[in-house]
Amino acid sequence: MAVIEGWTKLLEKTNPVPGAAHRRLLGGGASNKNDFPEWVSPTQRKLLQATPSNIKPDIVVAQDGSGQFKTVNEAIKSIGPNYKTPFVIYIKAGVYNEQVIVPNALSGIMFIGDGPTKTKITGNKNYKEGYHTQDTPTVAIMAPGFMAKDMGFENTAGPEGFQAVAFLSQSDYSVYYNCQFDGYQDTLCPLAYRQFYRDCVISGTIDFIFGVARTVIQGGTLVVRKPMDNQQNVVTAEGRQDPNGVSAIVIMNSHITNQFPTYLGRPWKNFSRTVIMHTVIDDIITPAGWVPWDARWGLDTLYYAEFENTGPGSNTQGRVTWPGIKHITPQEAEQFTPVKFYAEGDSWIKDANVPYTAGMS
Repeated sequence: MAVIEGWTKLLEKTNPVPGAAHRRLLGGGASNKNDFPEWVSPTQRKLLQATPSNIKPDIVVAQDGSGQFKTVNEAIKSIGPNYKTPFVIYIKAGVYNEQVIVPNALSGIMFIGDGPTKTKITGNKNYKEGYHTQDTPTVAIMAPGFMAKDMGFENTAGPEGFQAVAFLSQSDYSVYYNCQFDGYQDTLCPLAYRQFYRDCVISGTIDFIFGVARTVIQGGTLVVRKPMDNQQNVVTAEGRQDPNGVSAIVIMNSHITNQFPTYLGRPWKNFSRTVIMHTVIDDIITPAGWVPWDARWGLDTLYYAEFENTGPGSNTQGRVTWPGIKHITPQEAEQFTPVKFYAEGDSWIKDANVPYTAGMS
């Protein structure tokens, strides 16, 4: 089962990071800080602030039989053609071992759990066992308008499994609040469109945040895990392929932590773009900061910037001096805040009513 029809057209370059398996690549006004971007409707905001005890879900999933279904897949398959959005699936505490796909036809779906360490969807499909990267996601969201709150998503293959995606999303106008994404190589793939992650934990080793979306991670905790002995960790691998492309990985007001050395990122494609700002970075960053994908691949055309970060790992002395490394001004940094970065507006996030910083502070 290929979760994204045609995405293998984008899988064209091998992966030379030491210890990583040979792989083909995947292909793409300020508000107060308690608001979401403008694309989130008032109803969605209320849901993102709600708890299971004060909402009436459309479907309840529970392994103990107290809901309509015992698996998430059964719940999704039950949704008829005339459902109303947002459509809320409450997934009670438990570990759900299944591969879940929300197809493109099911827009406006929301998963709400009992907490990111209590409600987990888990899997372990991985490259080493013969799966293509696009077939490994534990959860894949194809439809627009998806939201998740208080959920955990994981791929337990371990570093020895090489590429093993926990969560993949090509959901436009999607919001993730207080969720946890655990894996090793290729944990989280925001593949395309506009995606906003707030107060989420993301863990992994190599390229554990990668994709070609307009991705903002705000208030996140990025946990660098222990790789195999012959591997080197890399937090991001952004895949912008065109100088006029709108994608980037923006990490702001977050924390990059743990005890294992890592690079901040590497260029998956020639015009890779990543900005890390106002983030606490622990003493785990290799002084060079950024690492090539393959020789001179993208080093002249990428866009990598660090802006007003703190912590011992934020010291930029010793960083690589590629032409694509940027030293940006406050005005330039502001272009990567949600209110500016989402050029069509941030009402979709405001409407979600989750904690949200639209601008620089």
